[in-house]
Amino acid sequence: MLFLDELPEFQRNVLEVLRQPLEEGAVTIARAALSVTFPARFMLAAAMNPCPCGFFGDPAHDCHCTPPQIQRYVSKISGPLLDRIDIHIEVPAVKYKELRGDSAIEDSAAVRERVIRARGRQTERFTGEKHVYANAQMPPRLIRKHCAITADGEKLLETAVMRLGLSARAHDRILKVSRTIADLDASAGIEPRHLAEAIQYRTLDRTYWA
Repeated sequence: MLFLDELPEFQRNVLEVLRQPLEEGAVTIARAALSVTFPARFMLAAAMNPCPCGFFGDPAHDCHCTPPQIQRYVSKISGPLLDRIDIHIEVPAVKYKELRGDSAIEDSAAVRERVIRARGRQTERFTGEKHVYANAQMPPRLIRKHCAITADGEKLLETAVMRLGLSARAHDRILKVSRTIADLDASAGIEPRHLAEAIQYRTLDRTYWA
């Protein structure tokens, strides 16, 4: 696990070198007479503010950043880097009523059991495959095999790709995330609702970064 807090505060060239290990699970170091590749498969989690002051888009606070300041701030996170991150989630401030509410929530033990069952399905799915242990590691061949979607799902995904301008890499990652959502839901197939949820996790780089 690699956690990067305040992601745009890192130099852009530092962030860009993450692209190869995120994509290939390995990093290559080349010198004049030698090139060496090391294994570097890891899970990346990152957090960032929406702007330098942190209040862009916040209905309860005024953002004092100018558009050029915001653009410079977020431009350190390139589109190709975002394409290699499976899930992007905007986390707004929790409202007071929600903090004080008594609505029923799923406890951690129940979530843990769902995750264990989902990982068990993936272990069974990839039995006999080399170097593939989870949905996130599926190459295109296995995506075609295990991520079949319905006609309604095809229409939904086509609309998302066209309207949001998603890349081929984002298309594949949506399918892999939707397969995982279906596994957590104990569903044998990917339903349109699983696909819709996965698409929602890819919209941040196409709306905010535009």
